[in-house]
Amino acid sequence: MEIAIEEKGNLVKATISGRLVASCSEELKSTIGAKIEGCPNLLCDLSQMSHIDSSGLGALVHLLQKCKAGGGICRLACLQPHPRIVFDITKVFRVFEIFDTVEQAEKAFS
Repeated sequence: MEIAIEEKGNLVKATISGRLVASCSEELKSTIGAKIEGCPNLLCDLSQMSHIDSSGLGALVHLLQKCKAGGGICRLACLQPHPRIVFDITKVFRVFEIFDTVEQAEKAFS
């Protein structure tokens, strides 16, 4: 897994690439968690995420809760077909706002 973080106005945009699995979920929580301390709005670009397991889902839910606790919002964009199956089976899609494109998600923060 790789994470590219960019601060864009009133939000932090995190592009997650590769496999979001147990071995890297703590890294995701700590890296992004530190960035959203001062800016609790988070946009996760998942266009390059190829796989997610239950620990990865847990990490995303943790970040969602952290955003909400700070008065912000966490949105997801570009969820790919294979990871989408995991979101559908676990019903986690119900707790996130998921957008087809990064642009749509960014506009929703305006």
